[in-house]
Amino acid sequence: MTPWISIKDLKAHIGERVEIRGWLRNKRTGGKISFLQLRDGTGFVQGVLEKSTIDEELYSKVKKLKIESSLIIRGTVKEDTRSTIGVEISIDEVEIIHANETDYPISNKEHGIDFLMEHRHLWLRSQRQFHILKVRNEIIKAMREFYLNRDFKLIDTPIFTGSIGESAGNTFSMEYFDYGDVYLAQTGQLYLEAACMAQGKVFNLGPTFRAEKSKTRRHLIEFWMNEAEVAYYTHEDNMKLQEDLVEYIVQKVIERAEENLIALGRDIDKLKNVKAPFPRITYTDAIKLLQEKGYDIKWGDDLGAEHETVLSSQQDKPLIVEKYPKDIKAFYMQPDPENPDVVLCDDMLAPEGYGEIVGASERIWEKDVLIERLKEKDLPIEDYQWYIDLREFGSVPHSGFGIGVERTVAWICGLNHIREAIPFARTLYRVYP
Repeated sequence: MTPWISIKDLKAHIGERVEIRGWLRNKRTGGKISFLQLRDGTGFVQGVLEKSTIDEELYSKVKKLKIESSLIIRGTVKEDTRSTIGVEISIDEVEIIHANETDYPISNKEHGIDFLMEHRHLWLRSQRQFHILKVRNEIIKAMREFYLNRDFKLIDTPIFTGSIGESAGNTFSMEYFDYGDVYLAQTGQLYLEAACMAQGKVFNLGPTFRAEKSKTRRHLIEFWMNEAEVAYYTHEDNMKLQEDLVEYIVQKVIERAEENLIALGRDIDKLKNVKAPFPRITYTDAIKLLQEKGYDIKWGDDLGAEHETVLSSQQDKPLIVEKYPKDIKAFYMQPDPENPDVVLCDDMLAPEGYGEIVGASERIWEKDVLIERLKEKDLPIEDYQWYIDLREFGSVPHSGFGIGVERTVAWICGLNHIREAIPFARTLYRVYP
């Protein structure tokens, strides 16, 4: 029997007869020879079919096949230096699985973004999307490897929650039987804090939701986030862990998906520079720098996308901005003992204008301080009683962070908009398909 081989593995089978199961990406046909562009989910290859090698009626059917029809081809793998994968297939057998009756809606011509998003279920088949999702897969794989190699435990945190982790103004609420209102999780952090008191070093990876009416190229309503939490970690320990993680992700993606990045037009040399340690600046110094550059911003204002771009554009690797004012940060962040007006937190800004990819802090571990902060933020103490309990029984200093998967994908791939960084984007005006 002819072995079924993936396109990505064809180079190891030069001179052998193989079987490819896939789809017709494109074709160029003539009277005596047809060039079939094929894909199978692992890569892309050209198949050359000569009329003399198969039944005349079947050759006629192949010539009439519409784009994205499914087929199985068999033939001999031949070296081809012009091919991006170094080979092509000399086809001697074709089995048509499904011949499309209508034209494939996404042709080689230019389409508007609304059209492509409306046909996202089909757009995923395109070559560009193939490369993006391959990189995304390698990013998530690297994240998991990094933690498991360091003896972190995976903790699956809940999607439904009664405790708000960030701002109440951007939550999705819903009725939960007779319990009352619950929220779609903005973060799994609070639950990871409970888990790190049991397991020491923990991480999660899952969907999170923000009901923000934002239409920027950096925002999604539903996105995936990886979070980590470590008992006995200080703010400094936390920043070092973030640096190590981001370096590991970037270097592993270069190692495993360099050809995909090149296909996307990414400048690999810029990514190769992403190695720890990363440059750091305090929020206070960042404000001074922005003011010197003529920006109308004062201490206590949050940094906007333009400000982040200005700060990070001076670097060839991510920039860590630390110690923000406590009034613009979440209730759970530990005050700086040297300056109680700021908290021991940091944001990591990706270079080249991609903005914040990591948000982090040392957590408040003293019960009285936490209760006071909950009151300052006007959050209901009773809803956080379980979280307060963590400070009642064996509390220790601890720290953690969250890294946005899609923002990381967008940065590493060099995408103009975050909607391409996730298979099915949920934006302010889109939940279809």
